[in-house]
Amino acid sequence: MTRDATTAFARALVDEFARAGVSEAWLAPGSRSAPLALALASDERVRVHVHLDERSAAFFAVGAAKASGRPAIVLCTSGTAAANFHPAVLEAHHSRTPLVVCTADRPPELRDTGAGQTVDQVDLYGRAVRWFCEVGVPEDHPGMATSWRSVAARAAAEALGPPAGPVHLNLAFREPLVPTGEPLVDAPGRPDGRPWTAVTRPARVPDDTTVARLAALTRARPRGAVVAGWGSGVSPDTVERFAAAAGWPVLADPISGLRQGPHAIAAYEALLRSRGFAAGHRPDLVVRLGAAPTSKPLTTWLDAGVPQVLVDPDGAWLDPGRAAAERIAVDPDPLLAALAAALTPRDEPDDAWLRPWLAADRSARTALDKLLDGWETPFEGRVARDVVGALPAGATLAVASSMPVRDVEAFARPRAGLRYLANRGVNGIDGFVSTVLGAATAAPGPTVALLGDLCFLHDANGLLGAATRGVDVTFVVLDNDGGGIFSFLPQAELPEHFELLFGTPHGVDLAALAAMHGLPVDRVEKAGDVVPAVDAAISAGGVRCVIVPTERADNVARHREAWGAVAAAL
Repeated sequence: MTRDATTAFARALVDEFARAGVSEAWLAPGSRSAPLALALASDERVRVHVHLDERSAAFFAVGAAKASGRPAIVLCTSGTAAANFHPAVLEAHHSRTPLVVCTADRPPELRDTGAGQTVDQVDLYGRAVRWFCEVGVPEDHPGMATSWRSVAARAAAEALGPPAGPVHLNLAFREPLVPTGEPLVDAPGRPDGRPWTAVTRPARVPDDTTVARLAALTRARPRGAVVAGWGSGVSPDTVERFAAAAGWPVLADPISGLRQGPHAIAAYEALLRSRGFAAGHRPDLVVRLGAAPTSKPLTTWLDAGVPQVLVDPDGAWLDPGRAAAERIAVDPDPLLAALAAALTPRDEPDDAWLRPWLAADRSARTALDKLLDGWETPFEGRVARDVVGALPAGATLAVASSMPVRDVEAFARPRAGLRYLANRGVNGIDGFVSTVLGAATAAPGPTVALLGDLCFLHDANGLLGAATRGVDVTFVVLDNDGGGIFSFLPQAELPEHFELLFGTPHGVDLAALAAMHGLPVDRVEKAGDVVPAVDAAISAGGVRCVIVPTERADNVARHREAWGAVAAAL
């Protein structure tokens, strides 16, 4: 008797994905991927989203996985469709985002024969995946069903890590690609609804010896600091308890989620641009959490002459300056909690180190706010400050690379109740619109994105169908008609070719582009109108755009004026 192995295989994979907690799948249309697409669409435990552009589909999945912490599926047909996933795979790899990448493929007999839509997809993403599996053509052989379920369970588990990241299943299908009507190959799962192979991940807690040693080091070096970047993996309350016990300032990039509490130094970007302050406040010890902050003055200040302990549960080498003296591969939350307990209540921290930091931060903040509040023409730093400060508790702020993430770091005040997302694994602008819309499918509150015009244009395909996806997203687009970050770089001193090669003015009417996709737009000409426009967009719901025009040369001048105001205040 002939049995349908292809349909049974696809349904077994989807069932195992669902058992592992996967609930979102992003698909790009195609023929060769039909067996798995049909199985996903038929399973009510998985919500299916369709996008015409494979790159956008993959970044939608990245956004959903970043927001939920659960693996998301992305599926495409064979050929260049699979290649278009590559940028999102790289971001997922470097940002440790769980992603199950499923690429349909021709069967072995059609490969390397000139068959249409056929490329070499084996190890297509190289070392950027946690696991690759060439699954093989589904066939009705003894033991195949066990293999299918094992592969799917392992894929979901490998995506969660540690470290979390993308996995790649290359799925070869022979025709027919739709159910034949024949009986299915029997492929039952575990009777209790559990995955075929469940994975237990023990906590990576520090041992008593490590805690005692670090506590003694902290006592011996009271001139210390906590420095945090994205992926810090620790709660703000725990960081605050440790900082209070040690008497240390906290220098946290906002996207770490740790710029909050009484020990947070928000204006470190401006403070460390002052040579006198930077030289006079060199720490004797730094505990680093997550990746390096975005701020160049901060990362330059933290050279190899400053003893640094890098805490990362996956043991990643998040040390581009090669300055860390020690790496500790444990979960930072229990480590800092244990250190705080070891330092308290026996040790009363000396505020002679912390007090000048807090005083300088207040002076810098006052100078910055006075200057920014006096400018009615929109300034990108003020937009970043005001958007961060005005969003409701429970909101998600997605921050694009290039200038927006730098302006948020430089100008945002400390605050709690806001969740940050950013594609800082590879620091690219591609796929950002799609990432934001994908994140909104899993974010509990409203989602707001702060991005530049080139970032908006670079992923314009992400807007396809955005108005009908049932999500609430407000895009705050800083429109300076080009690549604003290049005006801060040495290339700006080459006026003959600067605009052609780096400034890249596009002349696109962004409001018309958004309107073409059915998105309401509010164009804001005054700085004081930005927050009301964002508030109105959030209240209205759906996908909306607030466009804020700025001017590149003016933006550079105002940044320099801001740093000058802080220097004068100090």
